[in-house]
Order: sequence, then C-alpha cells, then structure tokens
Amino acid sequence: MAHRQLRRDLRLLKLWAGLSTVCLAGVAGAAFRQATSPPANLGEITVERINVVDADGTLRMVVSNKDRMHPGVMDGVVIDRPRPVAGMIFFNDQGDEVGGLTFTGQEKNGERRADAGLMFDQLKQDQTVGLSYTEENGQRSAGFQVWDRADAHLSELIARLNAANRIDDPAGRQKAVAAARAAAPRGPRHPQIGITRSD
Repeated sequence: MAHRQLRRDLRLLKLWAGLSTVCLAGVAGAAFRQATSPPANLGEITVERINVVDADGTLRMVVSNKDRMHPGVMDGVVIDRPRPVAGMIFFNDQGDEVGGLTFTGQEKNGERRADAGLMFDQLKQDQTVGLSYTEENGQRSAGFQVWDRADAHLSELIARLNAANRIDDPAGRQKAVAAARAAAPRGPRHPQIGITRSD
C-alpha cells in the first residue's frame, strides 16, 4: 500500500516538474520575443515637447512648442529667460546648447511679424554660422551670416545676466544688463560676414 502511494506521489511530482518547465520556457520565450520585436509604429503622436537624451541622460535635442522651449544652457548654467519660439534646439556631448532651428510668425491687427533661423554655435559661445529671415512692419530681410566670436566661455556672461535679471528695480536691472554685456569678451575685430537681402 505504501509502495503504491509512493509511486503515485512520484508520478505527481514528475507531472508538476514537467508543467513547471513548460510554463517557465513559455514565459522566457515570450520575454525574448518581446525584447526582439520591432519598435511599435505609433503612426501619429501629439506632444508639446520631446527631449532626446544619450544613454547617460545628457540632453542632445529638444523639439518643442513655443510655450515649453528650453531656454538654453552653457557649462550647466541655464539662461534665466523665456524663449517663446517653436522649433528644435541642439546640445553637444557636454549638454551645452549649440544652435537650433526656431521660428515664429503671426499677423495681428494688420501687422505681420515673423522670424526664422537655423543657427550653429561656436563651442562654448553663441552662433557662428546662421541662416535667418525676419519680417516686421513691412520690412523683410533674409540671409546667411558668419560671426567671429571670442574664445571665452559664454557661461560667464550668462551668469552675470541671470543675476542682473533678478534685480527688481527696472532701471537698476537695465543698467546691470548693460554692464554685463559691456564686460563680455569680444571676438577679433573682424566684420560680420554675410549675404543678406532686405526690402
């Protein structure tokens, strides 16, 4: 009797082990299939902002509407200002802003106003090559420009401008901003090179 019970228990144990193995193999296979399946095609998405980052989290590109655009950053110093333009902002390996594609435009009360630009920044500095278009009060200009910038890091000026912008007194703030800009290192005294056309 005990021998028969032992054989029945052994058969149940084998059955349980077989079913467990099959279930485990099924789960592992499903996980593998999910990991190697092609990316989902979302077809269409609606967003206000997309941040593209490297694997380590370094920001590389922002695609945004005018309400959520990144204000810009250099050496970890974020520019304390709104940036009400839509478009794309590019960032280098260190997370510094290095240019972008931005645009605005509207017709209001019979007045047309628009700006568009594709700019590329010098390392640790402002734009050095750009295509731009501007329209305001019936005047239009468009062109290609090249700027010769200083070698100094722009983050020093950004920090001074951020401090000036926190001054409550408008006249004091304006004076501090002007002083910060006047103290900024200048590039070589070469003329700005450009091909533009204006109406």
